[in-house]
Formats: sequence, structure tokens, C-alpha cells
Amino acid sequence: MRLFFALWPPAGTARALAQWAREVQRDAGGQVTDEETIHLTLAFLGDADPVRAAKACRVVRGKSFALQIDAARYWRHNRIVWVGPEDMPSQLKDLVGQLHGALRQDGFVLEDRPFAAHITLVRKANPPKSMPPLPAVQWPVNEFTLVRSSPGHGGSRYATVESFSLEKQ
Repeated sequence: MRLFFALWPPAGTARALAQWAREVQRDAGGQVTDEETIHLTLAFLGDADPVRAAKACRVVRGKSFALQIDAARYWRHNRIVWVGPEDMPSQLKDLVGQLHGALRQDGFVLEDRPFAAHITLVRKANPPKSMPPLPAVQWPVNEFTLVRSSPGHGGSRYATVESFSLEKQ
């Protein structure tokens, strides 16, 4: 069992992003992320105790916000097409800082690189000749989730372990 903390989009946002990804795939090839698994990872824990992970993050006091999806990029080093905010919202930066701090304080080992807010939409892609215009989507962020990832036929299956509410602005 692998664990991670993430933000999940509303169904309509996931649908629009998946449709956009299929357009990119026509040009770049690769494998489109399934609509129901589109998410933004906040912290990857790997093989860890879910009870301990949930307990560690209860001190996090983030604020709700609207996540803008206004950037689309290709990362050549790992061959993915991703979308995300052009500028990271201060609320997201604060949430990630608090979450990472709480997890490290409790002894969890996290990746030692700066956080990059991105949503992977196409894997194993070639460099796209161009990117279609991004859809205008709404992604209100009112909670973050602890998710269990289990390998399965055709990819990983995700299940929410627990959700944590953010304070209303």
C-alpha cells in the first residue's frame, strides 16, 4: 500500500481536463490519465502507516482557495504533459509547507526537492508540437485527502483514506 496526500478536482473539472489531455495525446502520443484519477499530489509517503499519517497532519490549518489551471507544460526529463497554476497560490504554498512540516516532524521522509504544483495528464508523451487552449475550469479547494494507491491491472487504483477540511476564507 502506497500513501499520498492530494487535492481532487470536482467531476466537471476532471472531465474537462481529461478531454483536453485526449486532444494533446493526438499530437504527442502517450497515455492519458484516467478522468477519475486526476489529482494534484501534495506529499508522497510511499509505504506508510495510514493511521500515523492521518494523525500527523491533523495540526495542519490551511485555508480554502480556488486553484487556477492556467499553465500547460511538457517535462522532457520524465515525458509528461501537465497542467497547473502559473503562479502558486499563497494558500497552496502555506498548505504544502504546513503539511510537509507536520509529516517531517512525525518522522516521515519526503522527497528532497522543491514542491511543483502540477497535475499529470499525459505520461510517456513525445514533445507536443503545440498545446490546445486550456479549458476554463473551476477548482475550489475546500479539503485535502489522504489516499491509498494499490497496483492493479491497467494501473493503480486509488481509495480515499481520510479527508481533511480547510478553513473557509
